[in-house]
Amino acid sequence: MFNNDFVFSDRFNGEEDYFSSKGKLYGERIWETNFVPNVETFQLREWKVRGGSSNEFELASNTMMAHVSEYPVGTYKKAHRHNPGAHVLILEGKGYTLMWEEGKPKQRFDWHRGSLIVPPRGWFHQHFNTGREPARYLARRWGSHKFRTGKHFSGGEGWYYSVKLGGHQIEYEDEDPEIREMYEQDLVKEGIELKMPPIGK
Repeated sequence: MFNNDFVFSDRFNGEEDYFSSKGKLYGERIWETNFVPNVETFQLREWKVRGGSSNEFELASNTMMAHVSEYPVGTYKKAHRHNPGAHVLILEGKGYTLMWEEGKPKQRFDWHRGSLIVPPRGWFHQHFNTGREPARYLARRWGSHKFRTGKHFSGGEGWYYSVKLGGHQIEYEDEDPEIREMYEQDLVKEGIELKMPPIGK
């Protein structure tokens, strides 16, 4: 990286608008750009399949990518698992993450702004907002849509659909009842109303 005279002209070749161009939206949530001015204020799009809102970033023709997700007060994300390497940085809010290997006890990790969470390969993980403001995080990982780096743990996009269908996501109605009970108890301590739909609805 340092003292390297090789010029990566396929990535950056002195274009005047390289860091200032508007960017392009692909599909519903993939934003291709070379520069994100502020991930804390970037407008996100609703993501019903996982709960909350989110946006993925294809950055500077890179094999790595990022996404920002946000969850409203009184809500939490669906559990899922995938390849290793995702580094989740909490940008706003407070809460906790449950992580576990299939068939093994769940481990709880409390977080706040500035916390970093790194789920191991194939471990289910699930993020919970226990604060009085939306919880937002930034995740960086290998495997952009533009440049695939190998077969994902899920064999494709499987982390977006139910384990009952061969995917790697646990739907709310299929999760361990203790998960919702734990979350409700935390909200009661904080004096916050649960905003999640009833299980099975």
